[in-house]
Amino acid sequence: MNKKFIACGVILAATFMAKPLFAQEQSAEKSNNLSVYRVTATKVNDLVHTKLDVSFDYAKRYLYGKEWVTLKPHFYPTDSLTLDAQGMDIKTVALVGAKGNTPLNYVYNDNKLYITLNKKYTNAEKYTVYITYTAKPDELKVKGSAAITDAKGLYFINPDGADKNKPTQIWTQGETESSSAWFPTIDKPDQKTTDEISITVKSKYTTLSNGKLVSQKANADGTRTDTWKMDLPHSPYLFMMAVGEFKITKDAYKGKEVSYYLEPKFAPYAKQIFGKTPNMIQFYSNLLGVDYPWNKYSQVVARDYVSGAMENTSATLHGEQVQKTDRELLDGNEEGTIAHELFHQWFGDYVTAESWSNLTMNESFATFGEVIWHGHDAGQDAEDKSRYDKLQSYLGSTKKGESPVLARFYYNDKEDMFDNISYAKGSIILYALKNQMGDAAFYKSLNRYLTTNAFKNGETHQLRLAMEDVTGKDWSPYFNQWYYNGGHPILSIDYGYENGKATIKVKQTQDASVQTFTLPIKIDIYAGGKKIRKEILINSREQNFSFEVSSKPDLIDFDVDKILVGETNDNKTAENYYFQYKNAPSYANRIEALQFIMQSKANSGQQVLLEGLKDKSADLRALSIDGINLEDANIKAAALPILLQLAKTDKDTEVRSGAITKLAETGDQTYKSLMSESIKDRSYRVIAAGIGGLAKLAPQESIAALAGLDADTKDHIAASIASLYISDPKDEHQSFYEQIMLTGDRNKIFSVIGQYFQYLRANTNPSVTERGIKNISAAIERLKLQAYLNKQLAGAYSATAEGKSKQAATATGAAKDNLSKQAELFKKGAADLGKE
Repeated sequence: MNKKFIACGVILAATFMAKPLFAQEQSAEKSNNLSVYRVTATKVNDLVHTKLDVSFDYAKRYLYGKEWVTLKPHFYPTDSLTLDAQGMDIKTVALVGAKGNTPLNYVYNDNKLYITLNKKYTNAEKYTVYITYTAKPDELKVKGSAAITDAKGLYFINPDGADKNKPTQIWTQGETESSSAWFPTIDKPDQKTTDEISITVKSKYTTLSNGKLVSQKANADGTRTDTWKMDLPHSPYLFMMAVGEFKITKDAYKGKEVSYYLEPKFAPYAKQIFGKTPNMIQFYSNLLGVDYPWNKYSQVVARDYVSGAMENTSATLHGEQVQKTDRELLDGNEEGTIAHELFHQWFGDYVTAESWSNLTMNESFATFGEVIWHGHDAGQDAEDKSRYDKLQSYLGSTKKGESPVLARFYYNDKEDMFDNISYAKGSIILYALKNQMGDAAFYKSLNRYLTTNAFKNGETHQLRLAMEDVTGKDWSPYFNQWYYNGGHPILSIDYGYENGKATIKVKQTQDASVQTFTLPIKIDIYAGGKKIRKEILINSREQNFSFEVSSKPDLIDFDVDKILVGETNDNKTAENYYFQYKNAPSYANRIEALQFIMQSKANSGQQVLLEGLKDKSADLRALSIDGINLEDANIKAAALPILLQLAKTDKDTEVRSGAITKLAETGDQTYKSLMSESIKDRSYRVIAAGIGGLAKLAPQESIAALAGLDADTKDHIAASIASLYISDPKDEHQSFYEQIMLTGDRNKIFSVIGQYFQYLRANTNPSVTERGIKNISAAIERLKLQAYLNKQLAGAYSATAEGKSKQAATATGAAKDNLSKQAELFKKGAADLGKE
């Protein structure tokens, strides 16, 4: 699964000081008072085959199901069977026999179906139970998580067709244990079963499920029954169905079907969205030495999906953010997510984490898969950028080096496992292991793990044993440190030079409760025009190292390969960073140098930022644009021609838009024509920058230009429009924000809600205030965003109420009344949010 982390461009105010608000991934904070050891589910019975026949009642949002589930005792003889069956009406439970079905006694209680079999079976005997049932997912009361916001298993999207802007769809979401909300099963990841699913739908709808479409039968009542068959065993949480008016675009890999299911509007862009998939399959197959194991690979895009994407076996389901037109793709794609879900087809589907405690065996690998794909497709710099981003994502959710254990057998809820530990940290731990082991041995070890545990389950110990089998080395110390203990090192590093020696003093300053780490580190010493490679071993809280060198080093590049899963704080000088950017130019070194220069604001570093404008990495060009100081006349003279060139011709739209914005900030009317030309661009991001730039250079012209844009463009640059209306807070602009609150998805809401708040704060009409607060609350309720927004919005409302009250105290007449009314409305809004 790929968690969709949405960085909202939300700006709220506390005491009228703007500050960013983010809807963030689940943090990496340690849980306290955990006492329950989460054992792997005991296997009393083993699933063997699951046959389903399902149809739907769209009005009631029900699934009517028939199931034939074949099982056998795992080892010990048993005369009972317990199945997970969430929120169902159970109609029939019977044993299937040669001469017909025999009713079985059962008790259905607390979402469990307890069945008494007709005799005691041994593990040499299979038996089949027939069940008829009605699944009622919308009546099921279940809790989701930060990664998976809902857990009712089966979703009816716009089933009555009331929303003319949204298609009617049905889709499922099984992870973690929600497949049992649409069919009775043993809903644990350590179970594996083959399956056959017959889906009856209106003939206009397309269906998708696991495995191969083996038959399609037209029925007399205008429906059609599609039967999908999966001949290889997989876990119940990986079962899936999708139903809707999808258009299928077909591709291929070695004769196997590769297909893309999209809404008709987006079908023309299917190959632009998903077209790299066959190459990804080839790359991963070659790298792992295990050819893609399933008989097809499909990707479908669903509306209102509850997470980022889900790696259902042979049929990945994506949220609608992956579905883009060619214009939208100019400003970015979801290629990382596509790679992540595909890598799961090996790590997660072919070999599945034995328990949620071992989620790292699924998610760390899939996230690692993203990283290496970027390297294969776009080069080492892209790989290093991806890896750097994962590290920063992890570190940003921690304090004092503390974080939970990766292979985590103590947790409050299984949903807690879907955090920055299992994803980001786990992926860079794998990358560091690859670095230490060497690529050949690492990938041979992954092959050993996959082939040894094919179509079964795996845990971290089996990975370690595979690596030891291949390399002949005991990897327990590495696994003990990174998999079975938590936290990360924070290194305080002092570089020095005395008596012809370069000195390095290292202290591990992470919290005392965090382990002391053993860290093999490579360093490069740049001195006297030469680079000297050294290897050191850090294994205590304080250590000193020294090396003879010919002169004072220009730079000591610590952790050359940038595999340290941790933080460093050092005493490098500005000159060290300037040298670093030019002479030790790994991605991490370059971005670190540029960030230092921007933070230090030293004019001496501006020459490096000028070079950064031409960096091979687009995001570092964009960073350099942001940091360049145009108040310095010499820098400005050198930078403006480069910025103009970037604004006109850079291939990356983030760079172009950044350059346009920077040029607009000069206030130079010379660039008005550039702004006007930018508004004609195909990139929405560039258009938004042009509108914003024109607002700075010619405000009235920007409003006119905005009015001239088509509805599609306005919709895509909503965040920019929302920002413009803050400085022009007329009552009639309320309808713009209101429409987004009523219909926008999570991304759209997050992109404008901060600006909407600022518009409401700037507007002076209490009626607008009252309606606006209601609109925001309705959007939060509709999309279940309380956990992300309530607390910070309540704080912003309270601060605004206080500010309005102070303004009212010095005002008179109607202005005083309006300010007082607004203060009360914001105060009430804060109180209402605090109750939820």
